[in-house]
Amino acid sequence: MSVYDFKAIEKKWQDTWREKGQYKMDTRQTEKPNYYTLEMFPYPSGKIHMGHVRNYSIGDVVARFKKMEGYNVLHPMGWDSFGLPAENAAIKNGIHPHKWTMSNIEDMKQQFNLLGLSYDWDKEVATSTPEYYKFTQEIFLKFLEAGLAYKKKSYVNWCPSCETVLANEQVVQGECERCGATVIKKDLEQWYFKTTAFAEELLNGLDTLDGWPEKVKTMQRNWIGKSTGANLTFQIDGSDETITVYTTRPDTAYGVTFMVLAPESELVKELVAGTEYEAPVDEFLLKMHKMTEIERTATDLEKEGMFIGKYVINPVNGRKVPIWIANYVLADYGTGAVMAVPAHDERDEDFAKKYNLEIIPVIDEDGIMINSEEFNGMPSKEAFDKIIDKMEEEGKGKRTVNYRLRDWLVSRQRYWGCPIPVVYCDDCGIVPEKKENLPVLLPTDVEFTGKGESPLTTSKTFCETVCPKCGKPARREVDTMDTFVDSSWYFLRYTDNKNTEKPFDSEIANRWHPVDQYIGGVEHAIMHLLYARWFVKAFKSLGMVDFDEPFKNLLTQGMVLKEGSKMSKSKGNIVSPLKIIEEYGADTARLFILFAAPPERDLDWSDQGVEGCFKFLNRVYRLVDELADVAKSSNGEFGKLTSADKDMRFAIHTSLKKVTGDLSEKFGFNTSIASLMELINEMYKYKELENRNDAVIKEGIETIVTILAPFAPHLGEELWQMIGKEGSVFDISWPKYDEKALVKDEIEVVVQINGKVKGRMNIPAEISREDMQAAAMEDEKIKALVEGKEIVKVIAVPKKLINIVVK
Repeated sequence: MSVYDFKAIEKKWQDTWREKGQYKMDTRQTEKPNYYTLEMFPYPSGKIHMGHVRNYSIGDVVARFKKMEGYNVLHPMGWDSFGLPAENAAIKNGIHPHKWTMSNIEDMKQQFNLLGLSYDWDKEVATSTPEYYKFTQEIFLKFLEAGLAYKKKSYVNWCPSCETVLANEQVVQGECERCGATVIKKDLEQWYFKTTAFAEELLNGLDTLDGWPEKVKTMQRNWIGKSTGANLTFQIDGSDETITVYTTRPDTAYGVTFMVLAPESELVKELVAGTEYEAPVDEFLLKMHKMTEIERTATDLEKEGMFIGKYVINPVNGRKVPIWIANYVLADYGTGAVMAVPAHDERDEDFAKKYNLEIIPVIDEDGIMINSEEFNGMPSKEAFDKIIDKMEEEGKGKRTVNYRLRDWLVSRQRYWGCPIPVVYCDDCGIVPEKKENLPVLLPTDVEFTGKGESPLTTSKTFCETVCPKCGKPARREVDTMDTFVDSSWYFLRYTDNKNTEKPFDSEIANRWHPVDQYIGGVEHAIMHLLYARWFVKAFKSLGMVDFDEPFKNLLTQGMVLKEGSKMSKSKGNIVSPLKIIEEYGADTARLFILFAAPPERDLDWSDQGVEGCFKFLNRVYRLVDELADVAKSSNGEFGKLTSADKDMRFAIHTSLKKVTGDLSEKFGFNTSIASLMELINEMYKYKELENRNDAVIKEGIETIVTILAPFAPHLGEELWQMIGKEGSVFDISWPKYDEKALVKDEIEVVVQINGKVKGRMNIPAEISREDMQAAAMEDEKIKALVEGKEIVKVIAVPKKLINIVVK
């Protein structure tokens, strides 16, 4: 008997797939239905980890199964290849980011191929190549022309370690998501994408995404943060100027005893300019810049503030109240101004008590209005609308919907990112680069110091240019784009990646989108998934696509843990995929990671589990090797079937039905493999029978090989060839289970006496209730047990049990 030589088998089939172009897909094909399966593309760090193995094995099973189901399957792979690590490597090792990145891509591509992943490498993209970022720049210019990209000066999140701006989503509990440094605020001119332009569409679109996990949709809903309230207009005392305040509690407006402005607000500077308050406010502002957003909004923050010498008039009652600045109000929420109601807001109450400010309750314990003039005695829910009505009639307020979502800050002070294609001209101002001049290429004559402004400022050849409008000397933008911009449209580029005229052909993109199945980590729930959705909605508004959601179904796979903890260098618990492949083979690595837990749950690594999967594949190989000649020689005619033959066929088609259902309707990889294991056990028993049926053996072996193939593709191909089949197992149609084989002639039922199991018996499947009772009473063992006792009644439950009640 031959031995399962996984190294030889895996190399053989990887070479064969490559030579035959097994996984190439022409996206212009139309004769079959399309199915687009996609895993989130990786950052090319150089080495794959077990999280990669899990993510990409899941996608590979889906792609292979769908191809066998008769679909045109698009299953591409590429690289999210711009980013800070490459720049850090340049600083540390003196190697250009491009060279470092491309070297890592080659290494990881080779590792992916070792796993036997069915990628169409002809569709490969890398976001850091000019062929790709040319179109990222073109998209930027489309957004700029449509008013979806703009530049403004504002306080932004600044990482002092990475020396770059961060979007709100990239700040995790006050720290930079990449390096962990404490994030501070900095006043800079930056580029933004107008994500708020589609806030309502982003929110409503979540209701259409039935194939998304509810937790991801909830996270996005909370991030978008829709609220309903009113904008109230407070006039500044002694001035014609006003301050607009957004409030979700207009019913508390009569309880306003002071107003609080964010210290960063431009209005504060105007109000204190040239007054005795100017210097203390500047000092207070400096202190605020050293605090993180998380610290300033924490419930246990000690409230600090100062009066700035001005007052506003409360629009509901004409009362004059003082203006303060305080550490707990942020400039980028609402209007940066808060009407303080200390009787009904905990933070306002803490502040009022600290600074001895008045507290006026306006709603009693029963939710009834008090101290609110004509609204006294009214339920606060009713007063909510009535007060807004009054303010609208008097021109002092307006019913308003607000969102927590902020516009997306896309400027980064980095080199290894997509250059922003605009120039600054003394005469013409901000001028977009001409489309025919794209791509604006990253220069090579830069210095990587890791300090100060963008490394692009060190390149004269880059910075000094001419104005595309007037031709006079001009300066290029030296910020690059957030790398999330690159990954917000890559899935569209895959469908038409050789196009040199535009980002993608709309007709092709419309044919393949939305992506049928998207797979990736839940950590991308807010940033990548929200940004990709925004891009598609923006593209639709510009007439570039006719769909408005990028991903129809989403699977967020769990992490791979070791001893209950996430694998990391610091914990010393990393398991190398390459070592596992070397020792046990890629098919074993894949099988274990798919079998050990449902894909959406965390998986705890087990060396014993890997060994068990390796032994199982050896067992499959031995079984097929032993029975290959029988499978080849049989003509497939069953003839007269014995009871054992029928039982074996029942096991075959039960397993086939289970796996088909699990792969079609849900990601039941672990249950599919468990079912396959049961089928192998039954086949081992059946082959030992003297009068076994060769056609049943043939059917069983072919079914086993077919079911195994998506999970362990190298071994699947090898066994398919061993049983005399031509071509690839992945070019056949997925087999259909035989409903007739799932109907048993006989079934086993339990026999109970007074509810206690006393025996089992085989009876015809379609036997009547009366005949079931009679069969039980005629059984010799049962007869002996009830002899001499009074039979009260006999209860028969068809196809399940018979219970004899005796005294």
